[in-house]
Amino acid sequence: MRHDGAVPLAPSPRQQPVEPAPARALLTVTGADRPGVTARLFGGLAGTRAPVEVLDVEQVVVHGHLVLGVLVGAVADGGAPLGEQELLDQLREVGREVAIAMGVRVEVESASGPASSGASGRQHHVIVLGRPVPPEAVAGAAQAVAGIGGNIDAIRRLSDYPVTSFELTVSGAEATALRTALATVAATTGADIAVEQVGLARRSKRLIVLDVDSTLVLGEVIDELAARAGRAAEVARITAAAMNGELDFAESLRARVAVLEGLPEEVLDEVREHLVLTPGARTLIRTLQRLGFRCGIVSGGFTQITDPLAESLGLDFAAANTLEVVDGRLTGGLVGEIVDRPGKARALIRFAEQYGIPLDQTVAVGDGANDLDMLNTAGLGIAFNAKPFVREQAHTALNQPYLDAVLQVLGFTRDEVLDAVP
Repeated sequence: MRHDGAVPLAPSPRQQPVEPAPARALLTVTGADRPGVTARLFGGLAGTRAPVEVLDVEQVVVHGHLVLGVLVGAVADGGAPLGEQELLDQLREVGREVAIAMGVRVEVESASGPASSGASGRQHHVIVLGRPVPPEAVAGAAQAVAGIGGNIDAIRRLSDYPVTSFELTVSGAEATALRTALATVAATTGADIAVEQVGLARRSKRLIVLDVDSTLVLGEVIDELAARAGRAAEVARITAAAMNGELDFAESLRARVAVLEGLPEEVLDEVREHLVLTPGARTLIRTLQRLGFRCGIVSGGFTQITDPLAESLGLDFAAANTLEVVDGRLTGGLVGEIVDRPGKARALIRFAEQYGIPLDQTVAVGDGANDLDMLNTAGLGIAFNAKPFVREQAHTALNQPYLDAVLQVLGFTRDEVLDAVP
């Protein structure tokens, strides 16, 4: 102790000794998949002369071929931990025993330097879908991720039918830059590429609203009604302009409905009976219902069509416009509030409140400009075979002919879908 009254100073950070990082090594097992490989490897690691710890594990089987990676670190056992060379020698001994016993190949390499993967930053899921998925789509996605400083941490297959889809887990990439880069890849390769943030929110979705015309069903009901009035071409032009955002929806709806004046009420039954569901629609709804979702439709069409459709599918809710009928004939007018672009968003909010579900746990699917407010109000808005104007503004887009591809965007695998549907 000093006796001059001075207080001894603590050593500066530069003077303090720096503890060396514990040695680490990566074991990679490859070969034909067979029972017992994983158990044999970890049994060998448990029996090493000096203790080691498992820091990370990744295993995948692709068409019967196993790839298993294990990151192992040295552990201090009442003294200094193993040095790198001692760790490598010990693990190579384990690897040789596993290779001989199981007929696989085991490689051991140092992993003591800076980590070469797992870029920092929030993670995102990138889902690549197609029928088929061209190699250039995966290559383009990987190049786009790397080009903005991101890293692919993992890849898994979600489905092989009716579309093939792969999920890439990406870290170190900002969401907007990632979506922009991948949109270019999707446009040039023809594949669908969706982006979602990794986290519990993805699997916490509990309510879905579907547009009806050209989403839940093929075609446009108003066009079918107009054909029976002999005004099909005229109405089809107005419909196309409205869906592309060139006309105010409410104004265009009134103009189209006006041409239906005088049609007998029975034509509504005829059109409804000839509705064709979009492929995959029943699978999507049944799967989500089994998973506890509230499912419904919000349409710019007509309740005389949508209400019976919702009942037949066992949906929880439906919102649409109502055609005025007097003495058994359409008047060419509407009754009640018009479900237009802002009306669709209001309906989504109303149904979410009815079931006590936060908006960030909702999903909306649609194809037209009048769906945009609804798509952007939902926690996840999916433009389904939509007009370019809509695809550019939605959270993500699907251009597959199968509505149940929505399940892969939500992260559900083909096996989970098969388990959910009786």
